[in-house]
Amino acid sequence: MITVTINEKICSGAEGSTILEIARANGIYIPTLCFLEGVSDIGSCRMCMVECEGYQMLLAACRTKIKEGMIIRTESEKLSSYRKAMLELILSNHKTECMSCPSNGACELQTLCNRYEVSHGLPYGTRTEMDLKLPILHDHPFISYEPQKCIHCQRCINACHQIACNGTLKSDRLGSFHIVNAPFGKAYKESGCESCGNCVSVCPTGALTLKKENAYRNWEIKRVLSTCPHCATGCQLYLIVKDGKIVNVEAASGPSNQKRLCVKGRSGSIDFVHSKDRLTKPLIKAPSTGAFREVSWKEAISYVAERFMSIKKQFGSEALAGFACSRSANEDIYMVQKMVRTCFGTNNTDNCARVCHSASVTGLARTLGSGAMTNPIGDITTDVDCILLVGSNPEEAHPVVGMQIRKAVKKGTRLIVVDPRDIGLSSLADIHLKLRPGTNVAFANGMMHVMIKEDLIDHDYINEHVEGFSELKALVEKYTPERVAEICHIDPHQLVEAARMYATAGKAPIIYCLGVTEHSTGTEGVMSMSNMAVITGKIGRSGCGVNPLRGQNNVQGACDMGAMPTDYPGYQKVDNEDVRKKFEHAWGVSLNPVPGLKATDVFPAAIEGRIKGLYICGEDPVVSDPDTHHIVKALESLDFLVVQDLFMTKTAEYADVILPGISYAEKEGTFTNTERRVQRIRKAVTLDGDMRPDTDIIIDLMNAMGYKQPYLTPKEIMDEIASVTPSFHGISHERLDRGESLQWPCPDKDHPGTPIMHAGHPARGKALLYPAEFKESQELPDEEYPFILSTGRILYHYNAAAMTKRTPGLMDISGEGFIEVNYKDAERLGIGKGDRITVRSRRGEITATAHVGRKVSEGETWMPFHFPDSPVNILTNAALDEFARIPEYKVCAIQLVPNKHKEVKV
Repeated sequence: MITVTINEKICSGAEGSTILEIARANGIYIPTLCFLEGVSDIGSCRMCMVECEGYQMLLAACRTKIKEGMIIRTESEKLSSYRKAMLELILSNHKTECMSCPSNGACELQTLCNRYEVSHGLPYGTRTEMDLKLPILHDHPFISYEPQKCIHCQRCINACHQIACNGTLKSDRLGSFHIVNAPFGKAYKESGCESCGNCVSVCPTGALTLKKENAYRNWEIKRVLSTCPHCATGCQLYLIVKDGKIVNVEAASGPSNQKRLCVKGRSGSIDFVHSKDRLTKPLIKAPSTGAFREVSWKEAISYVAERFMSIKKQFGSEALAGFACSRSANEDIYMVQKMVRTCFGTNNTDNCARVCHSASVTGLARTLGSGAMTNPIGDITTDVDCILLVGSNPEEAHPVVGMQIRKAVKKGTRLIVVDPRDIGLSSLADIHLKLRPGTNVAFANGMMHVMIKEDLIDHDYINEHVEGFSELKALVEKYTPERVAEICHIDPHQLVEAARMYATAGKAPIIYCLGVTEHSTGTEGVMSMSNMAVITGKIGRSGCGVNPLRGQNNVQGACDMGAMPTDYPGYQKVDNEDVRKKFEHAWGVSLNPVPGLKATDVFPAAIEGRIKGLYICGEDPVVSDPDTHHIVKALESLDFLVVQDLFMTKTAEYADVILPGISYAEKEGTFTNTERRVQRIRKAVTLDGDMRPDTDIIIDLMNAMGYKQPYLTPKEIMDEIASVTPSFHGISHERLDRGESLQWPCPDKDHPGTPIMHAGHPARGKALLYPAEFKESQELPDEEYPFILSTGRILYHYNAAAMTKRTPGLMDISGEGFIEVNYKDAERLGIGKGDRITVRSRRGEITATAHVGRKVSEGETWMPFHFPDSPVNILTNAALDEFARIPEYKVCAIQLVPNKHKEVKV
């Protein structure tokens, strides 16, 4: 530690600290404009200059390292005069229209000018010349750039390069002027800009602004801390509220995002809340006409309860099922599964994890003892030697995670990408194994073959903490690099290099997503990821582990809360008598001991007549589940369907009753992100209409069906969750509201939570190595359907786009369905870039715009599933995984029919 004196106060700081750092740590103010902690310290604004005894020149506090015995002054007549001169120099080339500027009241330059009593710039400015040469850029749907207000601090450039790590903003010159080359003009779609707005968030003036900022001034608003409603990264954000309406979103400093947001979080999180097509009244469908009529809540609740109980009386409990919403709060989900078990009398409850990450829950629970991400996001993207990224495109599906991976690579982390497509991160990767879709198990077995053959495994960890090694070793012996290369269509030498790179790295996480899980062998794919980490001893350690990036904002929480046919909250098994007795005591009712049907089995059961009544909260399986015609047939086969949602979705159109719920911005509660972190959502607005909190709706239904459920606030529901769930015993709204960041397991109120799972030993005692043989996908190309189709997400939308399609700017950037086709296939078929073509499978056909290039290999195609003009799940195959019953979205066989409407064989 080094001791210095600042303004006659003795301060200590670590060697290598700057004057600014030690001053701020001791509550001493030094003004800055260009400085951005951890991002930018170029010292160009000169506002942070300080005096130091023994130095003739003023020192830049942001760049000057402290030395023992320094005597520093941060305020003096000389410094005030100097800072005033710097501000006058800045204002000489700054457009001063503060009263009409969106940053009025939040402008750092304005604040400093007020502090140092500066009202105008020096007289030799050349503003008029710059105005002509640098027009305002306002073509971007979200962001405006006024060069005349830019003070050349370069914070936006450094944010783009060091925070978002995308690098689309650049420093440039125009004659004698330094300028920022910002991509917000007419060609913004071709610029590579991801529209994340992180550059805007650090601009100290009104040069870069969000267009939404024109609607308010800083003194007119309140900020409500909440959690992003899109992917499961769990970014913290502030909802900006003026006069009862959310007018903007600002990034907050959360553990998983560190003040970053993506375009969906910043610009796609509020329009749907205030959308004019929100459902506002309960609706009952008239059987004779099929038309919906508005009814009172009393009539709706009474009718729903009567119909469900009538089905239960006539056909038994197993004729009913209820799905929870993975986008809703933990408290809502807990009450849904409780209603299904206590009122319906069945365990036929599930959530949409069934079609995205149920393979992760099942697979990791089997091999490690807990079906969740092992390490925090920050831990696996900071100070790691190598990242093995398998079947995951985080730049688009989890953009803030993608930003952090880009930063890690920029700082020297090696990257292995295993993906059938050329994703953005492929260009940064040391190795890209562009494997054939559906061959993850063969790839993993090949990796382990090399690791074992070259003795790159952790024998001590295997001997102490692992079972099944001999069986796995025997299996992978035959998966030579040459054989795996033939199966996967990859280079065997690159496979060997990838195995060495991962196995020999000190810190190396496996990060994967739906490219591993959404297969008919999805669970075995997950267990194969676990196998690789286990035999190299990369479990229970910082910077390592097996890390599924969960899809929706609360899909982790939906599983945690027991919206699963096999598990009560906290993964306590329904067929465990002791567990069941505990819940019977807590809930005061006898519970069904038989595990229920998984969601993907409920629909066939409906067609067969075994499921008669279904309650769906917030899910849209007509759009999101595979083989749309199969789902529609199942819904039409039901005697009674209830949908609780925000909008008239495709699924809601088939409902007998629709109950209008409320959004994340209108309620209290919690989400659990992909890293098991429980975080608060808070009520920001109350909207006009007869919508009700989802928990109140469910409680009303429970009482109407004869179960005496007391009315509980979300806080009280979380307390009940904690009382029956050991891994949540220590979690409460009070602790979260105090600012504590808690990851389960959190077994008591004094426990800090568990950032890294399986430390010391795996949760199941010993890790199980599961020897998985490679099996081909259920539907492979043939002469009639010669192409493979895979599906996935893009940056600008989420899932069925129920929320994002209600943001016009997102639809402007990307609002049309498309299919990626290899350029050689396109040339052979006569398909041109931008052609609208027919895509056909054994289950149906759709049209899509052709994107021709090299992203996919020959014989392979890829489509997003967000767009109603190209509803890709009409095509996908409902082939199910043996263990988790997850569908095979990633592989089905299709044919392509060009515009000339003539089928061309390959």
